[in-house]
Amino acid sequence: MLEKLFKQHSFIESLQSNPLAVHLDSFAVSLADDSYAVSTVRSKLLWIIQFGWWLQEGKVTVAQLDERISDTFLKELRRRGRLRRGQGMTTLQFLVHLRNQGTIPCPEPVCDTSPLAELERHYESHLRVERGLTTATVLNYRPIVHCFLIHKYGDGQLDLAALKASDISTYILAHVHSQSVKRAQLMVTALRSFFRFLFREAKIQVDLAACVPTVADWRLSSVPTYLSEEEIQRLLDACDRSTSTGRRDYAVLLLLARLGLRAGEVVALEIDDVDWRVGEMLVRGKGLFHDRLPLLTEPGEALAAYLRTDRPRSLTRRVFVRMKAPHTGFAGPSTVSTIVRRALERAGLHPPAKGAHLLRHTLATGMLQQGASMAEIGEVLRHRSPNTTEIYAKVDFPGLRSLAMPWPNVGGVR
Repeated sequence: MLEKLFKQHSFIESLQSNPLAVHLDSFAVSLADDSYAVSTVRSKLLWIIQFGWWLQEGKVTVAQLDERISDTFLKELRRRGRLRRGQGMTTLQFLVHLRNQGTIPCPEPVCDTSPLAELERHYESHLRVERGLTTATVLNYRPIVHCFLIHKYGDGQLDLAALKASDISTYILAHVHSQSVKRAQLMVTALRSFFRFLFREAKIQVDLAACVPTVADWRLSSVPTYLSEEEIQRLLDACDRSTSTGRRDYAVLLLLARLGLRAGEVVALEIDDVDWRVGEMLVRGKGLFHDRLPLLTEPGEALAAYLRTDRPRSLTRRVFVRMKAPHTGFAGPSTVSTIVRRALERAGLHPPAKGAHLLRHTLATGMLQQGASMAEIGEVLRHRSPNTTEIYAKVDFPGLRSLAMPWPNVGGVR
C-alpha cells in the first residue's frame, strides 16, 4: 500500500527506523476502506510519520501510546503554530486503529464513584428502565439535573433532605431568562421528573415537583409558519441535481415535504425500512412508535435514484450518509435542518422558521387548504392526540371568516 502512495523508494526506506512504520500500511488500508481519497490518505500518513519521529525523539515506545502522550504532542505543535485542522483527529484515528489491531490496550474506564455521579446514574436508570424514555429524552434531562445539583451543592455534601422550594425557584429564575421558551419548558419538565424520582426513592420527604414553576407559553398562541406550493417548488428546484449531494438533498426534501417526516425520522431511516414491492416505508417515529406510510411516486423515485447511483459505499444501514469520508449516517436531526436551511437560502426564501419542521407544517397547511379534515391531517402526520393537530385550524382563514362576528356599530359608524 505504501508503494502505491509514495513513489520514492528512498523515502520508504528512510521510514524503517520510524517506530510507527510497521503500522502505516494497515492504517492506510483502513483509511481506504473508509473511502478516503488517495490524497487524504497520503496526508494522514505523513502526519503519523511526523508523530513517529516525535515519539522516537522522546524515546516513547508504541506500547506506551495513549491519549495523554498524543495530547502532549499536539499541544507542543500548537504552541509552535504548526498544528493544522484535522491533524488532531487523525492522531485519534490512529490510536483507535492501534487498539483495533491489539497493539495498544484500551484505556481503563474511569468510573466516578462520587455521591453525585451515583445519584445521576440511578436517575438515568430510572428514566430508561422504569419510565421507558428514549435515549434522546434521557440525554436532554440528565445535563439539566446535573447543572441544578452543581449549582446547589458544588463540591460539597449532597444533602438532598434539606432541599427547599426556594432553592428551586431561585435556580429557575437565575437561568430561565437566558433560554428560549421551549428550552425553559424542557428545564422545568426535567426538574419535575427529578424531584418525583427523589420523592419516590425517599430521598426527600416532600414531593417538590409541585414547587417547580411553569413557564408561560400559551398553547395555540402562534400560527404555524408554512410555504406556498410555488415556494416549495422553488425550494426543490434549488437542489443541484447534477451532483450526488444535490440528488441526496432533493430526496431528503421530498420526504419532508410530501410525507411530512420529522428530521429525526429521516435520520433513522434504514435501507431495510423501504418495501419497494409493496410501495411503503417504515417510519421510526417519536416515543419508539413505528408506523408504515405509503411511498409516494415522487419521493420514491428520488430515493431510488439516490440509492442506485449516489449513496457512497458504507457499512451503515442508514439510507442517508455523509458524502465525505468517513461515510457514516447523519449525526442527528440538525443535519437535516441544515439541508433545509441551505436550500431555503439558495431559493431566496426567508421564512421566520427555517428548520425541517417548516415542511411538515407546509404539508399540513396544504392539505387543509385542499379540504382535508383535521382527522385526516392528524393521520398523515401520525399525531397521537387530536389536540396536536388543532393548531392548523388557525391557518384555515376562509373557515375562520365564517365564524367571525361582525364588527359592532357604535353611533352609526363602522
